Amino acid sequence: MIPYTTVDTNDPDPIFPWVNVGLIAANFLVFFYELALAAQGGGLLDNLLNGYAVVPCEYTNHCAVYAGAPHPFWIALLTSMFLHGGWAHILGNMLFLYVFGNGIERSMGHGRYLGFYLLCGMGANALEILTAANSNLPGLGASGAIAGVLGAYLVLYPTSRIGALIPLGFIFFLPLRLPAWLFIVGWFGIQLLDGVMALSNTTAGGVAYWAHVGGFATGLALVRLFTQPARVQQLRTSHARAYQLSNQRRTN
Repeated sequence: MIPYTTVDTNDPDPIFPWVNVGLIAANFLVFFYELALAAQGGGLLDNLLNGYAVVPCEYTNHCAVYAGAPHPFWIALLTSMFLHGGWAHILGNMLFLYVFGNGIERSMGHGRYLGFYLLCGMGANALEILTAANSNLPGLGASGAIAGVLGAYLVLYPTSRIGALIPLGFIFFLPLRLPAWLFIVGWFGIQLLDGVMALSNTTAGGVAYWAHVGGFATGLALVRLFTQPARVQQLRTSHARAYQLSNQRRTN
């Protein structure tokens, strides 16, 4: 399922999601820097990824810390959130962040949202380290932090409507409007199932499913601490009004 909008994405709310827009911009700027390093060759991109992505075995003392890692090397727990492995990786992550992050920032305020986002990313990395303790493969991407944003959205706006595209083969997509809880629970179920299946092969490359699970769980645990209830109620009222207007347009 590919989300493309929520009720609140185009909500005429006075709070512009500066942090969410800034996070998206920062991720793309870093990705363009990666592309520039890849074009230069000479192993420059590999050095960046090995140093500033999360290598689980470095944190469990199963391997030496890469010589090009920052000091202290745990800074990679943060920098890894802004690295991506290709166009599909970053475009998918930034689409999810745009669709779900705007409403969560409006619910928390700018500073709280930034702190929440970064903590979710660190929670994601922590679980990935625990479940892949011997792995020497760099873990990177914003998806763990974004999973925390989805967890927050599930708690705050479970009945909000998500516009999503359901793939039918490689070319055709079926547009649907789904309750947020159905979309997010379905997404999380896939991550958890794939994570369990991947436990038997922790040294293979691929998607860090347990990072998604860790970020999601962190988001569920922290959302109430960062949320401003008055803003949530305002957005819930706005969601309900927008949904009613949408139904009226369909019936007219």
